[in-house]
Amino acid sequence: MKLYIKNIGLILLLFCSFAETIAQGVLKTEEDYYRIENIPTPEGLEMEVGGMAVLPDGRLATTTRRGDVWMINNPYMINNTRPTFNKYAEGLHEPLGLNFIDNKLWVTQRGEVTVLEDVDGDDRADVYQSYYQWPLSGNYHQYSYGPVLMPDGKKLFTLNLDWIGHGSSQSKWRGWMLTLDENGKMEPWAAGLRSPAGYMVNDVGDVFYAENQGDWVGSGRMTHLAKGDFAGNPESLVWSGEPNSPVKLKPEDIPDTGEPLFDVAQRVPGIKPPAVWFPHTLMGISTSDIVQDVSKGKFGPFEGQYFVGDQGHSTIMRVAMEKVNGVYQGACFPFVEGFMSGILRMRWGLDNSMFVGMTSRGWSSTGKSKFGLQRLVWSGEVPFEIKAIKSASDGFIIEFTKEANKSAALNPASYDIKSFNYKYHHTYGSPIINQRQVNIKGISLADDGKSVHVAVDSMRLGYIFGITAAGLESVEQEELLHNVGYFTLNSVNKAVAALDLSKYAVTSHEHHKMDVTTTKVAEIISDKRVNTMPESWNGQADVNITLGTKPGLKFDKTKIQVKAGSTVKITFNNNDDMLHNLVIVKPNTVDLVGQSAQNMGLDGADKGYIPDSDNVLYHTGLMQPESSESIYFTAPLEKGDYTFVCTFPGHYTLMQGILRVR
Repeated sequence: MKLYIKNIGLILLLFCSFAETIAQGVLKTEEDYYRIENIPTPEGLEMEVGGMAVLPDGRLATTTRRGDVWMINNPYMINNTRPTFNKYAEGLHEPLGLNFIDNKLWVTQRGEVTVLEDVDGDDRADVYQSYYQWPLSGNYHQYSYGPVLMPDGKKLFTLNLDWIGHGSSQSKWRGWMLTLDENGKMEPWAAGLRSPAGYMVNDVGDVFYAENQGDWVGSGRMTHLAKGDFAGNPESLVWSGEPNSPVKLKPEDIPDTGEPLFDVAQRVPGIKPPAVWFPHTLMGISTSDIVQDVSKGKFGPFEGQYFVGDQGHSTIMRVAMEKVNGVYQGACFPFVEGFMSGILRMRWGLDNSMFVGMTSRGWSSTGKSKFGLQRLVWSGEVPFEIKAIKSASDGFIIEFTKEANKSAALNPASYDIKSFNYKYHHTYGSPIINQRQVNIKGISLADDGKSVHVAVDSMRLGYIFGITAAGLESVEQEELLHNVGYFTLNSVNKAVAALDLSKYAVTSHEHHKMDVTTTKVAEIISDKRVNTMPESWNGQADVNITLGTKPGLKFDKTKIQVKAGSTVKITFNNNDDMLHNLVIVKPNTVDLVGQSAQNMGLDGADKGYIPDSDNVLYHTGLMQPESSESIYFTAPLEKGDYTFVCTFPGHYTLMQGILRVR
């Protein structure tokens, strides 16, 4: 019996040791640090959130794109009790902004600012006061946002440009940021905005707004706006000649050369380059709201930093900024993904959790639901993250939330740095241009192990520096939860001295420099991309098919049919204002191929976003707007539904069709 008990004890000891080893090997995820909680909505309520406001008594007010305002009691779901919903107002015109000011709800509809007031105390608005109105043309893209309260008591509003295949300002002040004072007097503040759904005033009174990729906007970005600034889209400048305009630039002052925006701004006074770029698809595709962490550590280790929503990717990004020589700049990082719909609004709860309001109707997102209301809660545990990236006179200071392992932190192979930019032109979006490998000259680790000074061989102003630290781990052998950040360099911080390379120089990990000064449209010629008719076809294909595009990331045909083994010529006309390709993949592999293309990162642009996969059968190159390409192939012998798709990141979930082989 004693031997049996000893054996059992040994088995338990071995099992516990094995379980501990397994536990140490389990990689932690975002959910271990930040938990997404669903806030259940009543059945039948289409909670397509357009605006949100947290009231002093803890209630959450929301507007819906369908024109209602709802008061939500117990949105924190205290003791696991469900919230209750009360319709406060209705009949509004797609309200996309909401704030609680002077004990009243201020709502921004498409054409006016409306103040709602409950006079008799029955939790329903009795007074709908039209505070200010602006003209409308009827264009569907004339969204309006606000108000945001400024330190002097004025209220900020932003107005979308119209959309007629490109941005335009058909109605007065479209594409502008405006202020209203306590008497309802309007004053234009800044111009050059395209789709400014998200903006805020930070803790020192400075204004920031987030912008979507579009015409004149190569990628998503966050810009600091002072009065009189011009953010880049010249369509709004048709109103700069008005007597009260603080912006004096004219549309003809803006060059359409395709140079980086920062470079153009050095020649054209008044253009404001962004403080932070969000590289398209590498971070998000449709930036939305901005909130600043002023919780004093109650939402994690990111006090003073910013969280930026992304509607298309249903994710929240994080931004750490610095001010150098009076200019804002900084880095963006992934933060939390997996929200149920496209994020439009974020607001802090009274308990320092974050309410997240979502909608996807007409604006597709990776979140599968058409709408959603959720709450983000910090677990209290600190993740190992790149906390911030700051500039030095010779490179970057990379800060961590925890002490880094010394040998890994000082190993140049732990880091990969590339710099790149986008075109500033009237075309919708931009490919990555001027990409260059950045070589490391020296590394120094701070005494506390929480930051490294990385000296580099290239500090190009106005460029985005993608810094990946895949080889790093903490002293506790934790991998970085997110190992990449994208730093926008607007001003070199000469106050941070250069490293003494006699002490800290590195000689290994030398990269081959790559400097692409013009746009690369992938020249991948292979048996999967045949652009001339094979001689064996005797000058004729069995089937000739022409495909084009439609607005909204769509092909103009969604179904085409060919006979198994037939010879096929497909001509793809990219008559859109965006970059596209045409890729034909094996049945039931489109999501796998599309995700692989998205995961190609900074290398994807040079390869036309064509992943090296057996699931890819035939493809074109990455095509510029208003261009055309023909490919020739023999249809598969196996019958079935093959998918044709655009694998440019962010497009594949929408831009698909079926090639039926019969």
